[in-house]
Amino acid sequence: MTEWLNYHHLRYFWHVAKEGSLARAAGKLHVSQPSISAQIRELEEALGQKLFQREGRGNKLTDAGQLVFGYAEEIFALGRELLNAVQQRPGTQTLRFYVGVADSFPKLLTHEILKPVFALPQTVHVICREGKIADLLGQLAAHRLDIVLSDEPASTSAGIKVFNHPLGETGTTFWAGKALAARLRRNFPRSLHQAPALLPAENTALRRALEAWFRERGVQPKVVAEFEDLALMKVMAVDGRGFIALPSLVTEEARHHYGFQRIGVAEECRTPSYAISAERKISHPAVLAITESLRG
Repeated sequence: MTEWLNYHHLRYFWHVAKEGSLARAAGKLHVSQPSISAQIRELEEALGQKLFQREGRGNKLTDAGQLVFGYAEEIFALGRELLNAVQQRPGTQTLRFYVGVADSFPKLLTHEILKPVFALPQTVHVICREGKIADLLGQLAAHRLDIVLSDEPASTSAGIKVFNHPLGETGTTFWAGKALAARLRRNFPRSLHQAPALLPAENTALRRALEAWFRERGVQPKVVAEFEDLALMKVMAVDGRGFIALPSLVTEEARHHYGFQRIGVAEECRTPSYAISAERKISHPAVLAITESLRG
């Protein structure tokens, strides 16, 4: 394997990976497809790995290709940052902060957790990546992420050495559109029995906490729909299709952004938050800002 990397070849690979095909990348770069293909072959020879495999009319990244693409994203982002620093703010270095967000983790809660990062004295460039927790932990172990935010701790059975940092727990607040909230607010929580409900998917910590809370109170809502994408759940709730449950930490955002009306609060229905890192002792300034703020 060669001891140096041809970044020209890497850039061609990066464009093909982003565009999904040689033809689209060639059109964007204003070069011929054979030229791109030849340079990607040279990169594969240098790395000793196949980076693409054919899938229909397109090119799909191999496992090695996924790994190289992640590094290419960071390399060219740093290149852009270098130009900005030299041309606009000489002497100023931006702190890059890579955050993985489990797809089951509420996005309004992510926003709340990240607030202290933007209050740091130095400029911070936050890169958020959403995905399945197993995939994010793999990126964390490969040091492509600084932390992963999740509603459950990383399992020891994952076979990856990571560390769970509890960020605390929050109760649950029930919301709905104006008319439905007015009706369900009376005699809460019994009013939720057979009421139309828009709930998070069963694989989430919030859903598990809700189910336990419902059972303890003998309440069985009429589940209209379940969502992995909580943003879509909120949109349907605005349309009056059912009530929703959100972590109480984000009550003001729910009211401000979506115009929801509060039905009631269930402090006993608690969901945790975790920052998962590849290091036991946190050293990244942005991660420290998050953990210190929420623990305080």
